[in-house]
Amino acid sequence: SDASYWTKLAAKGTDGTDVGTTITAQGDILYRDGSGLQKLAKPASDKFLQNTSGGVLSWESLSSDFVKIASQSLDATGLGSFEFQNCFSAANDALYGGYHLQMYHQNTGNNGLDVRWMSGTNTELTGSGKYKSGGVEGYRQTNNSNNADGSCSDGDGNDKMPWDGWGMTSSNNAEEGHYYSVHIQGNMYGGTAQNRSCTLNMSGRDNSSPNYIIGKVQCYRYEGTENITGIKFYLSSGNLTNGQCTLWGLKK
Repeated sequence: SDASYWTKLAAKGTDGTDVGTTITAQGDILYRDGSGLQKLAKPASDKFLQNTSGGVLSWESLSSDFVKIASQSLDATGLGSFEFQNCFSAANDALYGGYHLQMYHQNTGNNGLDVRWMSGTNTELTGSGKYKSGGVEGYRQTNNSNNADGSCSDGDGNDKMPWDGWGMTSSNNAEEGHYYSVHIQGNMYGGTAQNRSCTLNMSGRDNSSPNYIIGKVQCYRYEGTENITGIKFYLSSGNLTNGQCTLWGLKK
Protein backbone atom coordinates (compact mmCIF):
# COMPACT_ATOMS: atom_id res chain seq x y z
CA SER A 1 0.00 0.00 0.00
CA ASP A 2 3.05 2.24 0.21
CA ALA A 3 3.15 3.94 -3.17
CA SER A 4 6.71 5.18 -2.48
CA TYR A 5 7.98 1.64 -2.90
CA TRP A 6 5.26 -0.29 -4.79
CA THR A 7 3.38 0.14 -8.08
CA LYS A 8 0.43 -2.11 -9.01
CA LEU A 9 1.08 -3.81 -12.37
CA ALA A 10 -2.02 -6.05 -12.64
CA ALA A 11 -5.19 -6.94 -10.76
CA LYS A 12 -8.12 -9.34 -11.16
CA GLY A 13 -10.95 -7.83 -13.19
CA THR A 14 -14.71 -8.36 -13.04
CA ASP A 15 -15.81 -11.96 -13.42
CA GLY A 16 -17.12 -12.77 -16.91
CA THR A 17 -20.06 -15.00 -17.84
CA ASP A 18 -19.49 -18.75 -17.62
CA VAL A 19 -20.52 -19.70 -21.17
CA GLY A 20 -20.96 -23.31 -20.10
CA THR A 21 -23.82 -22.33 -17.82
CA THR A 22 -25.50 -20.21 -20.50
CA ILE A 23 -25.58 -22.64 -23.44
CA THR A 24 -26.43 -26.02 -22.02
CA ALA A 25 -27.69 -28.21 -24.90
CA GLN A 26 -26.43 -29.30 -28.30
CA GLY A 27 -27.61 -26.78 -30.89
CA ASP A 28 -27.94 -23.80 -28.52
CA ILE A 29 -26.66 -20.48 -29.89
CA LEU A 30 -24.83 -17.86 -27.77
CA TYR A 31 -25.56 -14.22 -28.63
CA ARG A 32 -25.49 -10.80 -26.95
CA ASP A 33 -28.58 -8.71 -26.38
CA GLY A 34 -28.82 -5.28 -24.75
CA SER A 35 -27.91 -6.60 -21.33
CA GLY A 36 -25.33 -9.30 -21.99
CA LEU A 37 -24.83 -12.84 -23.24
CA GLN A 38 -27.97 -14.84 -23.87
CA LYS A 39 -28.94 -18.30 -25.12
CA LEU A 40 -31.15 -18.99 -28.12
CA ALA A 41 -32.30 -22.56 -27.57
CA LYS A 42 -32.36 -24.97 -30.50
CA PRO A 43 -35.77 -25.29 -32.18
CA ALA A 44 -37.85 -28.45 -31.97
CA SER A 45 -38.15 -28.68 -35.78
CA ASP A 46 -36.47 -27.33 -38.93
CA LYS A 47 -36.53 -23.52 -38.86
CA PHE A 48 -34.40 -20.63 -40.08
CA LEU A 49 -32.59 -18.01 -37.97
CA GLN A 50 -34.00 -14.49 -38.24
CA ASN A 51 -32.17 -11.35 -37.07
CA THR A 52 -34.11 -8.09 -36.84
CA SER A 53 -32.57 -4.66 -37.37
CA GLY A 54 -32.54 -4.29 -33.58
CA GLY A 55 -30.31 -7.33 -33.21
CA VAL A 56 -33.01 -9.65 -31.84
CA LEU A 57 -32.55 -13.28 -32.90
CA SER A 58 -35.37 -15.78 -33.28
CA TRP A 59 -36.19 -19.10 -34.97
CA GLU A 60 -38.91 -18.80 -37.62
CA SER A 61 -40.75 -21.32 -39.78
CA LEU A 62 -39.86 -21.35 -43.47
CA SER A 63 -42.59 -19.97 -45.70
CA SER A 64 -42.63 -19.97 -49.49
CA ASP A 65 -44.99 -19.08 -52.31
CA PHE A 66 -43.64 -22.15 -54.19
CA VAL A 67 -44.65 -25.29 -52.27
CA LYS A 68 -43.75 -28.90 -53.12
CA ILE A 69 -46.92 -30.99 -52.94
CA ALA A 70 -45.87 -34.43 -54.25
CA SER A 71 -42.83 -36.18 -55.72
CA GLN A 72 -41.96 -39.58 -57.20
CA SER A 73 -38.47 -40.91 -58.01
CA LEU A 74 -37.97 -43.51 -60.75
CA ASP A 75 -34.97 -45.83 -60.57
CA ALA A 76 -33.59 -48.26 -63.17
CA THR A 77 -36.37 -50.77 -62.37
CA GLY A 78 -39.08 -48.14 -62.56
CA LEU A 79 -42.86 -48.29 -62.32
CA GLY A 80 -45.57 -49.08 -64.82
CA SER A 81 -47.66 -46.30 -63.30
CA PHE A 82 -47.84 -44.00 -60.30
CA GLU A 83 -50.32 -41.49 -58.89
CA PHE A 84 -50.41 -38.25 -56.94
CA GLN A 85 -53.60 -38.69 -54.93
CA ASN A 86 -55.34 -35.91 -52.99
CA CYS A 87 -53.04 -33.21 -54.36
CA PHE A 88 -56.07 -31.11 -55.42
CA SER A 89 -58.73 -30.16 -52.87
CA ALA A 90 -61.08 -27.39 -51.79
CA ALA A 91 -58.37 -26.16 -49.40
CA ASN A 92 -55.79 -26.08 -52.19
CA ASP A 93 -58.24 -24.24 -54.45
CA ALA A 94 -58.29 -21.49 -51.84
CA LEU A 95 -54.49 -21.51 -51.35
CA TYR A 96 -53.01 -21.98 -54.83
CA GLY A 97 -53.58 -19.97 -57.99
CA GLY A 98 -52.07 -22.75 -60.10
CA TYR A 99 -49.61 -25.65 -60.13
CA HIS A 100 -46.35 -26.52 -61.88
CA LEU A 101 -45.23 -30.06 -62.67
CA GLN A 102 -41.82 -31.19 -63.93
CA MET A 103 -41.03 -34.74 -65.02
CA TYR A 104 -38.28 -36.56 -66.85
CA HIS A 105 -37.97 -40.28 -67.54
CA GLN A 106 -36.87 -43.09 -69.78
CA ASN A 107 -38.93 -46.24 -70.21
CA THR A 108 -38.67 -49.91 -71.06
CA GLY A 109 -41.56 -50.04 -73.53
CA ASN A 110 -41.89 -48.69 -77.02
CA ASN A 111 -44.83 -46.42 -76.21
CA GLY A 112 -45.47 -42.95 -74.86
CA LEU A 113 -46.63 -41.54 -71.54
CA ASP A 114 -50.38 -41.23 -70.88
CA VAL A 115 -51.94 -39.13 -68.11
CA ARG A 116 -55.40 -38.98 -66.51
CA TRP A 117 -57.01 -36.85 -63.82
CA MET A 118 -58.43 -38.63 -60.81
CA SER A 119 -61.55 -38.10 -58.72
CA GLY A 120 -61.33 -39.74 -55.32
CA THR A 121 -58.97 -42.48 -54.24
CA ASN A 122 -57.92 -44.76 -57.13
CA THR A 123 -60.65 -43.40 -59.42
CA GLU A 124 -59.38 -42.46 -62.89
CA LEU A 125 -61.43 -40.10 -65.02
CA THR A 126 -61.76 -41.98 -68.30
CA GLY A 127 -64.82 -40.38 -69.89
CA SER A 128 -64.68 -40.85 -73.66
CA GLY A 129 -64.07 -37.60 -75.49
CA LYS A 130 -63.73 -35.46 -72.35
CA TYR A 131 -60.01 -34.76 -72.83
CA LYS A 132 -59.62 -32.31 -75.72
CA SER A 133 -56.35 -30.77 -76.88
CA GLY A 134 -54.68 -28.46 -79.34
CA GLY A 135 -51.00 -27.99 -80.11
CA VAL A 136 -48.03 -28.44 -82.40
CA GLU A 137 -45.16 -30.93 -82.57
CA GLY A 138 -41.92 -30.95 -84.51
CA TYR A 139 -39.28 -33.65 -84.86
CA ARG A 140 -36.08 -34.34 -86.77
CA GLN A 141 -33.60 -37.19 -86.86
CA THR A 142 -30.07 -36.56 -85.64
CA ASN A 143 -28.70 -37.03 -89.17
CA ASN A 144 -30.88 -34.05 -90.21
CA SER A 145 -33.31 -36.17 -92.20
CA ASN A 146 -36.93 -37.27 -91.90
CA ASN A 147 -38.19 -34.11 -90.21
CA ALA A 148 -41.75 -32.86 -89.85
CA ASP A 149 -43.83 -30.40 -87.90
CA GLY A 150 -47.53 -29.92 -87.62
CA SER A 151 -50.65 -30.12 -85.49
CA CYS A 152 -51.03 -32.55 -82.60
CA SER A 153 -54.60 -31.49 -81.80
CA ASP A 154 -57.54 -33.65 -80.76
CA GLY A 155 -60.73 -31.62 -81.07
CA ASP A 156 -63.24 -34.46 -80.68
CA GLY A 157 -61.57 -35.66 -77.49
CA ASN A 158 -59.91 -38.69 -75.96
CA ASP A 159 -60.23 -40.76 -72.78
CA LYS A 160 -56.76 -39.65 -71.61
CA MET A 161 -54.01 -37.09 -72.20
CA PRO A 162 -51.21 -38.55 -74.40
CA TRP A 163 -48.33 -36.39 -73.19
CA ASP A 164 -46.17 -37.95 -75.88
CA GLY A 165 -46.49 -40.67 -78.49
CA TRP A 166 -42.81 -41.50 -78.73
CA GLY A 167 -41.61 -44.74 -77.21
CA MET A 168 -38.13 -45.67 -76.01
CA THR A 169 -36.16 -48.89 -75.77
CA SER A 170 -34.40 -48.52 -72.41
CA SER A 171 -30.88 -47.62 -73.44
CA ASN A 172 -30.75 -45.87 -70.03
CA ASN A 173 -28.47 -43.07 -71.20
CA ALA A 174 -28.63 -39.73 -73.00
CA GLU A 175 -29.58 -41.49 -76.25
CA GLU A 176 -33.18 -41.35 -75.06
CA GLY A 177 -35.45 -39.70 -72.52
CA HIS A 178 -38.37 -37.28 -72.30
CA TYR A 179 -38.80 -34.10 -70.25
CA TYR A 180 -42.09 -32.34 -69.46
CA SER A 181 -42.79 -28.91 -67.99
CA VAL A 182 -46.51 -28.50 -67.30
CA HIS A 183 -48.53 -25.58 -65.94
CA ILE A 184 -51.86 -26.62 -64.38
CA GLN A 185 -54.59 -24.08 -63.68
CA GLY A 186 -55.89 -23.38 -60.18
CA ASN A 187 -59.38 -24.28 -58.97
CA MET A 188 -58.93 -27.88 -60.09
CA TYR A 189 -61.16 -29.40 -57.41
CA GLY A 190 -64.15 -27.10 -57.31
CA GLY A 191 -63.91 -25.59 -60.79
CA THR A 192 -66.63 -27.88 -62.11
CA ALA A 193 -68.34 -25.07 -64.03
CA GLN A 194 -65.28 -24.62 -66.27
CA ASN A 195 -62.90 -26.74 -68.34
CA ARG A 196 -59.89 -27.68 -66.22
CA SER A 197 -56.75 -27.04 -68.28
CA CYS A 198 -53.03 -27.64 -68.40
CA THR A 199 -50.32 -26.52 -70.81
CA LEU A 200 -47.54 -28.95 -71.72
CA ASN A 201 -44.03 -28.28 -73.03
CA MET A 202 -42.26 -31.53 -73.96
CA SER A 203 -38.73 -32.28 -75.13
CA GLY A 204 -37.88 -35.84 -76.17
CA ARG A 205 -35.35 -38.14 -77.77
CA ASP A 206 -35.99 -41.74 -78.72
CA ASN A 207 -33.49 -44.55 -79.26
CA SER A 208 -34.15 -45.29 -82.92
CA SER A 209 -31.25 -45.26 -85.36
CA PRO A 210 -30.69 -42.45 -86.00
CA ASN A 211 -32.44 -40.83 -83.01
CA TYR A 212 -35.41 -38.51 -83.29
CA ILE A 213 -35.33 -35.18 -81.44
CA ILE A 214 -38.88 -34.10 -80.55
CA GLY A 215 -40.41 -30.83 -79.37
CA LYS A 216 -44.07 -30.41 -78.46
CA VAL A 217 -46.36 -27.68 -77.10
CA GLN A 218 -49.92 -28.75 -76.30
CA CYS A 219 -52.89 -27.52 -74.27
CA TYR A 220 -55.31 -30.02 -72.70
CA ARG A 221 -58.84 -29.31 -71.47
CA TYR A 222 -60.98 -31.66 -69.40
CA GLU A 223 -64.69 -31.18 -70.01
CA GLY A 224 -66.10 -33.34 -67.23
CA THR A 225 -67.82 -31.97 -64.13
CA GLU A 226 -66.20 -34.18 -61.48
CA ASN A 227 -64.17 -32.75 -58.61
CA ILE A 228 -60.54 -33.48 -59.55
CA THR A 229 -58.43 -34.74 -56.65
CA GLY A 230 -55.33 -36.28 -58.27
CA ILE A 231 -53.34 -37.24 -61.35
CA LYS A 232 -52.12 -40.59 -62.72
CA PHE A 233 -49.13 -41.31 -65.00
CA TYR A 234 -48.84 -44.63 -66.85
CA LEU A 235 -47.60 -46.58 -69.86
CA SER A 236 -49.69 -49.08 -71.80
CA SER A 237 -46.75 -51.48 -71.34
CA GLY A 238 -43.31 -51.39 -69.77
CA ASN A 239 -42.00 -49.22 -66.94
CA LEU A 240 -41.12 -45.57 -66.46
CA THR A 241 -37.45 -45.54 -65.39
CA ASN A 242 -34.53 -43.31 -64.40
CA GLY A 243 -36.42 -40.15 -63.67
CA GLN A 244 -38.26 -37.84 -61.31
CA CYS A 245 -41.72 -36.25 -61.18
CA THR A 246 -42.54 -33.34 -58.85
CA LEU A 247 -45.65 -31.22 -58.42
CA TRP A 248 -45.56 -27.74 -56.83
CA GLY A 249 -48.36 -25.41 -55.78
CA LEU A 250 -48.11 -21.70 -56.61
CA LYS A 251 -49.71 -19.58 -53.88
CA LYS A 252 -52.14 -16.84 -54.85
